[in-house]
Amino acid sequence: MNKTTLQKAFAVFLALLLWHIVAVTLDLGFLLVSPIEVAGRLLTIWFDPVFWPTVANSLLRLVLGFSLAFTAACLMATIAGRFPIVEILLWPYIVTFTSVPLISFIIIFLIWLSSSQLAVFISFLVVFPVIYSNVLEGIKSTDPLLLEMARLYRVPWGRRILFIYLPNIKPFLVSACSISVGMAWRSVVAAEVLGIVDGSVGEKLYMSKIYLETCELFAWSAIIVLISTVLGKLFMFALGKAFARLERI
Repeated sequence: MNKTTLQKAFAVFLALLLWHIVAVTLDLGFLLVSPIEVAGRLLTIWFDPVFWPTVANSLLRLVLGFSLAFTAACLMATIAGRFPIVEILLWPYIVTFTSVPLISFIIIFLIWLSSSQLAVFISFLVVFPVIYSNVLEGIKSTDPLLLEMARLYRVPWGRRILFIYLPNIKPFLVSACSISVGMAWRSVVAAEVLGIVDGSVGEKLYMSKIYLETCELFAWSAIIVLISTVLGKLFMFALGKAFARLERI
């Protein structure tokens, strides 16, 4: 274990200690519970019969929204990189998606979509501009001399994408995905909370708040953080493997 890891572990310990001291000092369980109580609930919550179906339902919405956004963003960025007019036409939407508060989108689209559809759509709106902007930037920063050489030698578009554009896009796409996976997960949960989606992680948070089950609220919050961390690492691992396989072609 290196020095940085030990320092981070110590910082976490201090944060938990401070949390415990404040909780014990207040002695108001409906306002703040101690980390020991939360840890105890975390040891049992996995065995609740509704736990895994609840997590699976929310994860499904995340996968759908993220997959649609990832595919659409990469496709539109490629087209925009080839035809600048497409970038100009998409610019108002990208600015809107990145500027308008998430809560506004949730409230507006809750009028038109079901609660379950809303969570998928909100994750799409959060992920699309991040990946689109980064992929487009990677395309724009490609060495023009390489592109000119490819044009002179009439290199097919498929090979240009694979051997010229893709290596240049890789760091931009990796950076975008490392950010957007966690953002997508949090947006799904936020949409579920406001839409009160049955059988979802967001619903569990909402009900915990309504019935002042503070320990339950903290436990589900910890699970959200844990899932976000694991999802991010798994996706980045899979993305790295995909790039490595493409580089061997």
